[in-house]
Amino acid sequence: MLTRRGLIGGGAALALAPRVAAAREPAVVRVRIVTPVGAIIVALDARRAPATTANFLAYVDDERFDGTRFYRAARSKAKPGTGFIQGGIQTDARRILPPFPLETTDKTGIRHVDGAISMARGASPKAAGGNFVLCVGASPQMDARPGYLGYAAFGKVVAGMAVAKRILAVPTGGGFDAMKGQMILRPIPIIRVERMDGVKKPTGRPRPWLLIPRRP
Repeated sequence: MLTRRGLIGGGAALALAPRVAAAREPAVVRVRIVTPVGAIIVALDARRAPATTANFLAYVDDERFDGTRFYRAARSKAKPGTGFIQGGIQTDARRILPPFPLETTDKTGIRHVDGAISMARGASPKAAGGNFVLCVGASPQMDARPGYLGYAAFGKVVAGMAVAKRILAVPTGGGFDAMKGQMILRPIPIIRVERMDGVKKPTGRPRPWLLIPRRP
């Protein structure tokens, strides 16, 4: 069974994000995540989770997710075929944006249902931003409850769930602590992530990953 520690560790703890953009977004913003094994479309709830949606869209509009990858597949032992996949910038500091407040599920009302998209984070509630997860099957253990902040769900997969399931099923291994045995042995490239609704709003911040190659 996946535990509440399941998203803590690795690059999630280093991924930071921007403050809410001043411009108003549509109530629902669809985003397409393109991979070599197919595309996944998520609908982000900008009305109930404005800060988390704005953070994710800042990464999208800056093209910070382009050229990253799905690197983790956490499968539930209790319920085969369910779990979550994790993707994003990992520990690539060249792509990180400033932090933003955690929008917990008890504040937004958005739960970790089947297909939910949520921000990965480390132990600090402000350690989220550049890495995200897609739930395959419901993950109520990730919701907020007394004494536990949980994670920030902010939308749901509306197309391409079969692609998410395919990624969840790929061979895994390696990793340590909460991620032990969950690292995808041949990570799935994220070719690009693009918005389908609203107006693209790049942050204007430097994009050093385009100029400075990452060390192997």
